[in-house]
Amino acid sequence: MTYVLTGDSAPLSGFAGMRAKVTTLDPRMRIVMTALYAVVVVSLSNLWVLTSALGLSLSLLALSGLPPRETLKRMAMMDSFIIFMLLLLPFTMPGDAMFSLWGLEASWQGLWRAVEIALTANAVILAVMTLVGTMEPVTMGHALFALKTPERLVHLMMFTIRYIDVLREEYQRLRTSMKLRGFRPGTNWHTYRSYGYLIGMMLVRAIERSERILAAMKCRGFSGRIILLEAFQLRRADLLFAFILGAALATLIWAEVHYAAT
Repeated sequence: MTYVLTGDSAPLSGFAGMRAKVTTLDPRMRIVMTALYAVVVVSLSNLWVLTSALGLSLSLLALSGLPPRETLKRMAMMDSFIIFMLLLLPFTMPGDAMFSLWGLEASWQGLWRAVEIALTANAVILAVMTLVGTMEPVTMGHALFALKTPERLVHLMMFTIRYIDVLREEYQRLRTSMKLRGFRPGTNWHTYRSYGYLIGMMLVRAIERSERILAAMKCRGFSGRIILLEAFQLRRADLLFAFILGAALATLIWAEVHYAAT
């Protein structure tokens, strides 16, 4: 089994080489450590420990060499999906009253739970963006396949990443055609029917495109197997990074148990 790798296989030596080069570590190790990191952080509940986990994620960001401002902006955009839930949680969770707003009482327990969810989500999201989000799609697919992920699932992920932008462009062309024909959306049956036609046309064109792509791949000798050209190799820097991150996660677990016991 062989892999085509670019960029992510640059050599490293020692902890100093990790600075701003986390993205050059072994992709398999990065995926495994990200999954382990997410499992550990999700299992935490103490706010001080979760704050430490967020600090660890920020440390990973500093080591990754990614632009901090742009990365944190992307994380804030993801936070917008849960911000309303966090704002409503103090009013929907019973407990000791904190204040009352329009007859609705906000509880301290709901506030702490909202803070807990926010810290957990941001710590995990930032770690995923730092360790896995910087991988090329092909590299990620090869790494998942090397980790014994089902081959069809790997193919599905790689094709989805590759062609989701193609489908978006197709959608934009269809929307432009509708606007040129005078379509203006509204709350009426004509709008609902037009959107139904739009979705149906998208599905039809997606099926036609998939058939053309499959035919082209077969003409180039595709047999449904992932062709590998270079084997992944764990280096000293990979093992050192995994050990340091594993020790940090073990410290978080110890701190959680310690706080729970006291």
